[in-house]
Amino acid sequence: MDARNEAAKRAFDLAIAVPALVLTMPVQAIAALAIRRFLGRPVLFRQTRPGLHGEPFELVKFRTMSEIDADRGRVDDASRMTPLGRWLRATSIDELPTLWNVVRGELSLVGPRPLLMRYLDRYSPEQARRHEVRPGITGLAQISGRNALSWDDKFRLDVEYVDHHTLLRDLRILLTTVATVLRRDGIRGDGAATASEYRGADDREASK
Repeated sequence: MDARNEAAKRAFDLAIAVPALVLTMPVQAIAALAIRRFLGRPVLFRQTRPGLHGEPFELVKFRTMSEIDADRGRVDDASRMTPLGRWLRATSIDELPTLWNVVRGELSLVGPRPLLMRYLDRYSPEQARRHEVRPGITGLAQISGRNALSWDDKFRLDVEYVDHHTLLRDLRILLTTVATVLRRDGIRGDGAATASEYRGADDREASK
């Protein structure tokens, strides 16, 4: 992306993210109080994720899972997911704090979702191209099936976005995201509480 398009995309992000952050503050405050009451501290989930060119940044979301507790059998995502957390994810309210990441310039509103740092070495060269643009809160993969998509399909759509993104397309993706969230489409991956683990070459071979 050239400097002029980058500046236009950044202005687009701020023009939407700043008002959205202000307008959602009451919802975020209620969500924070509910999490504090039913899940305890911390209220926020913080995790290092790869950003533009794979550079790490700290992603901030609302916490949706209980702490790991082997004695109670809470050792994986499915057992740690709470009714409150499931609702926060279904409504995407858990994502609202990521607007701060947009304001700070670590995320864009639209782009490939920032995944896990440990996946960086598992990508094929083509899949790694998803890091050629700033990651986003939502993206082409999210409006095309979210966690219900295979990893191969997600990465194909991410690279398609990298090659063909425009501000008009970003606007269309944002509007479609609202409809997708309201329908609660594709929240869970096949056989997983959220999305399944990406295993790199094994998953690429299985998709052939």
